[in-house]
Amino acid sequence: MPIADSPQSAKSAPPLVGVQCCTRPLRGQPTHAVVEKYLRAVCQGADAVPLLIPALSDIPPEHLVARLDGLLLPGSRSDVAPEHYGGPPPAPERECDPARDGAALPLIRAALAADLPVLAICRGIQEINVALGGTLHPAVHAVAGRLDHRAVPDRPLDERYAYAAHEVRLASGGLFAGLAGAETVTVNSLHYQGIDRLADGLAVEATAPDGQVEAVRAPAARFFVGVQWHPEHRACENAFSRALFRAFGEACRARAARRAATSA
Repeated sequence: MPIADSPQSAKSAPPLVGVQCCTRPLRGQPTHAVVEKYLRAVCQGADAVPLLIPALSDIPPEHLVARLDGLLLPGSRSDVAPEHYGGPPPAPERECDPARDGAALPLIRAALAADLPVLAICRGIQEINVALGGTLHPAVHAVAGRLDHRAVPDRPLDERYAYAAHEVRLASGGLFAGLAGAETVTVNSLHYQGIDRLADGLAVEATAPDGQVEAVRAPAARFFVGVQWHPEHRACENAFSRALFRAFGEACRARAARRAATSA
């Protein structure tokens, strides 16, 4: 996956972005994996090099954030386990990933403490809310007045995203409103869980028509944002997705420059 040509990439090595893995069984053995679309979005949208982070809780998160220029928390078919936010037991048909929970939640707290640029997508926004003390709706569609944000699994991928597209209202004066140059954008939001009580230290950046929080940021950080939709899907074909990944890449390059200046 080639890095997109740019004046910045010609002058210096592109930043390193850690991408949190999920675990999947493969031939009876646990395997650490990331769906390719997230890696391509980091390469082509952020002009950065993705580096897979295994879901191993015995890797000290402080060691990771000290070596990275950014962190991407991708979506997943698994849910954040309710034990981490005091929720009810999961429905029997729902899938959890304890290994990812055990690795990602402390990594998020370490990233915020180190002011590491973070872009969290779908499960990722749920993780940052839980990691910082917030709670989740375990099933958004079961909440009175909320839309059914779930995917339709028997449709092709493009149709699934188109089916679930809806507008979100962007917070006035916020980061996303500045990136979009608009008050609303249409997003491809596919999810089962969603933010309930917002964690302290997070601010709402976008809201769905039913009131569901769809994007957040940490105002105290340089770049620490989460979205409930999927900007990585055809990221370079959507103007707002391009702007989001470009902003993430710029934050990562600034972090790399600060690290280089410190070590010089």
